[in-house]
Amino acid sequence: MAFNVIRNMKLDVLQERLQTKRFGRRILFRRVVDSTNEWAKKLAEFGVEEGTVTIAEQQTAGRGRLGREWIAPKGGLWFSIVLRPCKSVGEATKLAFMASLAVAEVLHQKYRLRTETKWPNDVMVNGRKICGILAETSISNSKLSYVVLGIGINANIHMDKYFVASDKPLATSIQDELGREVRLPSLLRTLLERLEKLYDLFIMKGSDSILEKWKGYATFLGREVVVQDQNERVSGIAHDIDDGGALILRLEDGTLRRFFAGDLSLRSK
Repeated sequence: MAFNVIRNMKLDVLQERLQTKRFGRRILFRRVVDSTNEWAKKLAEFGVEEGTVTIAEQQTAGRGRLGREWIAPKGGLWFSIVLRPCKSVGEATKLAFMASLAVAEVLHQKYRLRTETKWPNDVMVNGRKICGILAETSISNSKLSYVVLGIGINANIHMDKYFVASDKPLATSIQDELGREVRLPSLLRTLLERLEKLYDLFIMKGSDSILEKWKGYATFLGREVVVQDQNERVSGIAHDIDDGGALILRLEDGTLRRFFAGDLSLRSK
């Protein structure tokens, strides 16, 4: 059912061209919404089917990790998808890696951008953030009920209107990188197809294969980085990402330390 249009393409036309079995078979669109994740969570609570997508032209209260504000003006691709994997809660948290891998692959293959994945949930181009992922889980009776996966891509936006040179991390957009706008329906369709393919791999074989592919885009591995968590700032060599999705940092004394959350940045020379 078409609820509105995305950049002059009706959703029913988009869905006719969509080569998926579940993802995007139901798409709900609003021009303005507070948060596509909050909207999707409400639908999930009412039992909406897996693969349902909520998408908005603009978010007024978009959120990133740790409750941070996410600027989401017109021109970006802001959407969330409801998932119901038969997995443990711990395994399901790694769906953020799946999402960032899908974005990195699509932006690289579709637009020839030099994409990088950044722990724990960002996609970068030329060292600047182009996409953020927010995965939120719901647990009932100690079991996973659903996951809402939010994806925000800076697409047809001139980022210098929203960020100044002193901002860290610096942000970029597809338009800024290519010097032209891209068609959002085509990008959404390609992303949904890639997401479903990787999700099926995740369901059948677990997260190990996803993480290995994700690390292929993780150019920060092997480099000197700084991790800032709530209490301290630690520097070292980004040694690996373990099976649980934690960052393994090799400290100056050679010891290894795991981080399950935090902000990562390359260490300045």
